[in-house]
Amino acid sequence: MTGFTDEQKRWLEGFASGIAARGGAAPAAPPSAPVPADGPDALQRAAQDRTVAGGGKLVAEEKAKRERHPLDRWDEVVGRADAGQYPKGIDVFLTKYHGLFYVAPAQDSLMCRLRMPNGILTAAQMRALADAAESFGGGYADVTTRANLQIREIPARHAIDLLLAVQEAGLTSRGSGADNIRNVTGSATAGIDPQELCDTRPLCRAMHHYILNHREMYGLPRKFNISVDGGGRVPTLEDTNDIGFVAVTVTGGAVEPGLYFGLQLGGITGHRDFAFDTGVLLKAEECVAVAGAVVRAFIAHGDRTNRAKARLKYVLDRMGRDAFVAEVEKEYGQTLRRAAGSELAPRPLADKHGHIGVHAQKQAGLNYLGIVLPVGRITAGQMRGVAAIAERFGSGTLRLTVWQNLLISDVADGDVGVCIAALQALGIAVEASPIRRGLVACTGNAGCKFAASNTKGHALKLADHLEARLTVDQPVNIHLTGCHHSCAQHYVGDIGLLGAAVERGEDSVEGYHVYVGGGAAATAEQAIAREYARDVAFDELPALLERLLAAWLAHREVGETFFSFTRRKEIDELRALAA
Repeated sequence: MTGFTDEQKRWLEGFASGIAARGGAAPAAPPSAPVPADGPDALQRAAQDRTVAGGGKLVAEEKAKRERHPLDRWDEVVGRADAGQYPKGIDVFLTKYHGLFYVAPAQDSLMCRLRMPNGILTAAQMRALADAAESFGGGYADVTTRANLQIREIPARHAIDLLLAVQEAGLTSRGSGADNIRNVTGSATAGIDPQELCDTRPLCRAMHHYILNHREMYGLPRKFNISVDGGGRVPTLEDTNDIGFVAVTVTGGAVEPGLYFGLQLGGITGHRDFAFDTGVLLKAEECVAVAGAVVRAFIAHGDRTNRAKARLKYVLDRMGRDAFVAEVEKEYGQTLRRAAGSELAPRPLADKHGHIGVHAQKQAGLNYLGIVLPVGRITAGQMRGVAAIAERFGSGTLRLTVWQNLLISDVADGDVGVCIAALQALGIAVEASPIRRGLVACTGNAGCKFAASNTKGHALKLADHLEARLTVDQPVNIHLTGCHHSCAQHYVGDIGLLGAAVERGEDSVEGYHVYVGGGAAATAEQAIAREYARDVAFDELPALLERLLAAWLAHREVGETFFSFTRRKEIDELRALAA
């Protein structure tokens, strides 16, 4: 291609890819260009070079990223859509960088996961997503455990239509999958919460745009999660994230009094680890730069030879916590402020079910309404309906939570009743039983190739069974996750269910391993759930959980929660009581 400018060459390459695709062939990748030593991908490239120089063998994903960065493969994504083709082989992984997931064999279709910092979107954006889900997907969306939305059942030919609809709504899906930083979560009641220490929205927004506009933030060896907790009523589960920023008030001592964020690192409950407190205190304006330094240190030291050991937790285990924090300080360019010798105010406790029901805001005369979405699913019609309600009775703001539901904020006292009635007309409500309030389920095998069980369908059947037979008077969170990736975080539920194929004769049926007594720090219940039973077929599970909950109701101390009861008892004793 002599005689053409770089821009003309890129256009011609894209044009050629499109022509090839329309002829029925998958678009060919153009030749790789040399990666500049000081270019935006240099950090990733240097980490790969060190791995190879040290005798390591890059995994297939690293080789593909090294050949050509996934974000530079837009023309291939367009070409496949034009040809009505789904990605194959390593392209399935690479396409996730654009937010598209080919979910076969569970569904012969694509899923699109979005990014919305702090889980907040406008009514207009919700309507646009409803239109996109109806026109290009299955006509519904799922709220995720990262306060996010996923649109499913997207045919190959509509992949680009869906992505463009998302972008035209002022949103993005860029980097929402694969080896990237996922949606940045924050307090769902940010800015409206009477007990919050700070409004997390500005920090989440700044972090979101830092990620989008720093190419090196896409050179990770594995996925990465960031969460900001402002001390509000609804837990954000920041201790389950790779980076957790926790608002804290310093009242005296070695550090000047005021509001800070404690830095936590290395949470990954699917691997049975909560984030640890580094003892570092940051001002709000320092958090984004420090997060960037943490990510760059992870890029430099993460494992690129073994996907199972590539998360931040394993870097910390290998290097040691203090050594890794020292690497972060090198990347940041200065020593980080330590909390040692300071006096810290007690952390405000979150309400385990503060995401459901009607709650007064700190703005006099206004309320937020926590809406129950059965296992996080909402139809396009309901999406339009809640958007209209948010505009008519609120400020037009919708807030997603890590509990797979949504909030409508800024509803006047006098409008609460009519707002509830309007929601009921849509088939959704602001109240539910203590069982259904804390019901969390991943996609399951109806839409995910990794899942061993139909988690969403089973969750609803479990709730029906337990509600019909027990009178539960305290919150009990039941988390169903289909595989070891633990998208529904089964280790932090009062009851955690991990999908499994259970042998029955010469066949296998869908079932679960059962865990009890998990919880998160914001509710003063931080603990990894313990195994209670293995290989329980689903048709036996409702009765097993019924007996377990009945044992709690019969043998608990006055006012004792299910969490406290199961932590107080040994597993064998729990089994005996529920026999």
